[in-house]
Amino acid sequence: MRRYRTDLWQVGILRAPMADCLTGWPQAEIVWLPAQRPYCFLADPFGVWRDGQLHVFAEAYDYRTKHGTLVRHVFDEKLQWQHEAPVMAQPFHLSYPFLIEEAGALYLLPEAHRSGKLTLYRMTDDLSRGEPVADLLDLPVIDATVIQRGDVWWMFFSLPGSEQEALHAAWAESLTGPWHLHPGNPLRVDRGSSRPGGTPLVHEGALYLPTQDCRSTYGGALQWLRIDELMPERFHATPATRLEASAWATPFTDGMHTLSACGPVTLFDVKRIDRSPRRAFINAQRRLRRAFG
Repeated sequence: MRRYRTDLWQVGILRAPMADCLTGWPQAEIVWLPAQRPYCFLADPFGVWRDGQLHVFAEAYDYRTKHGTLVRHVFDEKLQWQHEAPVMAQPFHLSYPFLIEEAGALYLLPEAHRSGKLTLYRMTDDLSRGEPVADLLDLPVIDATVIQRGDVWWMFFSLPGSEQEALHAAWAESLTGPWHLHPGNPLRVDRGSSRPGGTPLVHEGALYLPTQDCRSTYGGALQWLRIDELMPERFHATPATRLEASAWATPFTDGMHTLSACGPVTLFDVKRIDRSPRRAFINAQRRLRRAFG
């Protein structure tokens, strides 16, 4: 029955640079993050290397609360898992912890559209927490994805109501703004290649943006979008290679919606669709907790 469809995501580390994914899924070793308890998942991975350790930031979601928080998983140089630590929790849902390195600092730009705004945080030196720096946009931005091209900062994002089919952009001369909405928004309306899905990649002078293919299911696959023209007044892009989960991701073969670069490795997530009626029991428990405190 369609009512019993629960997306469960898992995060992996591919031992290959992101550029190797431009023409298809590479044959390389995968290290998986620790499995979560039933009806919980990890998704939206972004990472950074510090002192020989890989820090993987991700959304941690529990269907019992329907609330996402941000966590950090630490691996050593051999990609052996070390520990997990909380990063951020808010009264509203958090996801897509996009990372930006600029002028020696690490910034976090999480998706928090239920707050009604997009807030930039600066991570502390020990990466344990983020301190708010500026509100970049007073909009309920979804999956904000940032890259600097020359002297201009660019942001790609979606908005509620059309998040699976419309691509928007903004630009600024400084990371902290002010940010200007592109006059051509939405720049693209296509359920197969509009919602951002990871870090932009510059390869051989060309800019590529990973986007989600949501035509058959939310986050069904990743679609590379080659951005041919990017100006404050103009935009043009062309779909390139499509990536999807297959036997190598078993049992998480029903989708893929984030791909991010981290030096010699690439972070990604894949999903399986659980069709057990147990989800209805979890929903009932959540409603009872809310009713009776």
